[in-house]
Order: sequence, then C-alpha cells, then structure tokens
Amino acid sequence: MAERKGRLQIDLLGTSFALAADQPAEYLQAIYNHYKKVVSEVQQTSGVNDSLRVAIIAGILLSDELSKERLNQQGTIPQNETEVLIEQSAKKMIEDIDSIIYSLTPSNNEQA
Repeated sequence: MAERKGRLQIDLLGTSFALAADQPAEYLQAIYNHYKKVVSEVQQTSGVNDSLRVAIIAGILLSDELSKERLNQQGTIPQNETEVLIEQSAKKMIEDIDSIIYSLTPSNNEQA
C-alpha cells in the first residue's frame, strides 16, 4: 500500500473525524474548504437545519457543478471564462476525491 501523504481533520455539521489520503495535505484542505463554503451557502440560503439534509444538498450542488462541467466539455453549455475555470477545478477535486476513496477501499486481493 502506498504511503499516505496528507491528513485532514474534518469538523463540520456536528461531526468530527480524521481523513488520511494519498494527496498533499494542502490539496485536501482546499477540497474541504470548498465543501465548507458550499455547506455554509446551503445553511444561509435554504433555511434547512438538519445536518444530514444540509450535507445532501451540498453534495447535490457539487454534483451539479460536475455535471455542468461535463456538459460544457461536450459543448452544450456556453459559459464565461471564470465559470469554466471554477468548474474545471471542481471536476479535478471530485476526481481526486474519487481517487482518495478508491485508495481507502480494500482491494480484492486484500480481502481474499
């Protein structure tokens, strides 16, 4: 198993835990900061108080960002340069999150 490069302490929505991943700590912190920003926006604009619902709405909004990026790559949504850069960054973060999750999942070889 590869050596883990980064650690991140999550303290959000009434829960706390540590995350270790094969990504630099600065990168993990950037992803976490973006997620916290989206969560804060949901809390301020939706009136939803339930932590699970806030987390789900934030996840849906982030998925929306990714979907728009994918559509933009297909040329179906015209966007200004700033929106394109933001969505490209979000896509990269989601790909890296997927990579982190995959790295934390035991392989079939380890389960045998």
